[in-house]
Amino acid sequence: MIDPTPNEKAAMDNGGRMGGEYLESICKTDLAALTVAEWDCFIEAVVTGYCDHLRDLAARDRARLDSMTAEVPF
Repeated sequence: MIDPTPNEKAAMDNGGRMGGEYLESICKTDLAALTVAEWDCFIEAVVTGYCDHLRDLAARDRARLDSMTAEVPF
């Protein structure tokens, strides 16, 4: 990713945390030691954590922008 936005950086941090939580839950830290199924779950945790957080941030931004829009008086 070239020049990530603040929201993308925050989403990457969240995705990384989710991947780390998954690794902690299976008591493994060596990615080379993961089985194919474990690798798939790890990647799913990272990508889901990234996408979900980015979607949440976008919704907050949208709500904030919508609240700044002046209402038309007619």
